[in-house]
Amino acid sequence: MLEIEKIDNVLEALLFVSGDGLKISDICELLELQKSEVTSAVKRLQKKYGGVSGVHLISYNGKIQLASNPAYAEVLSVVLNPIKEKALSNPAMETLSIIAYRQPVTRLDIEHIRGVNCDYALQALLKNNLIEICGRKDALGKPLLFGTTETFLRKFGIENIDDLPERAALLEKIKQIEESTPELTEEGLYRFENENPDETPEFLQGEDVVKIEVNEGEAQS
Repeated sequence: MLEIEKIDNVLEALLFVSGDGLKISDICELLELQKSEVTSAVKRLQKKYGGVSGVHLISYNGKIQLASNPAYAEVLSVVLNPIKEKALSNPAMETLSIIAYRQPVTRLDIEHIRGVNCDYALQALLKNNLIEICGRKDALGKPLLFGTTETFLRKFGIENIDDLPERAALLEKIKQIEESTPELTEEGLYRFENENPDETPEFLQGEDVVKIEVNEGEAQS
């Protein structure tokens, strides 16, 4: 049986080597530890890696992971010239927030709310793993259903989808990420306004695509 100090050290090493999130249940099973032992170790490490520390230990969806302190995002962006943190265009922001609060939701549901085509907003969010196809709606044509991913939870510091903040607070988080990399606003991964509107996005290829027209007065905020 591992001693308390060794549990902390082993867990710290596992998180460092993995890079990705690790399920607490898997750690308990493979190391033959009680959940209480692991969660206590997590709390100690969160105290160690918290506050002004450059590295934070975050938890989401039953997983734990080491991540950079968001307070230093701007400085990191200057040093690393990151390509992972891209500015969200307004259409992508709106589409992402609709999916987050109404998931699972179809493309047509989103377009009825926004009042405009959202094909390329969806494709951009899919490519960057913020949303995923999570099934098909039991309706005519079996349209695809979209939901958020673990990457979404991790990026916006949300432990579980049930813990979503008020919509205004989520949009503020998205805005903070956008403002942390202003130099990427013009050519970010989420810029898709120049896409060919006549070209079918990858996720719709092979689908029975239905287009809708929404009058400007019918669109909801």
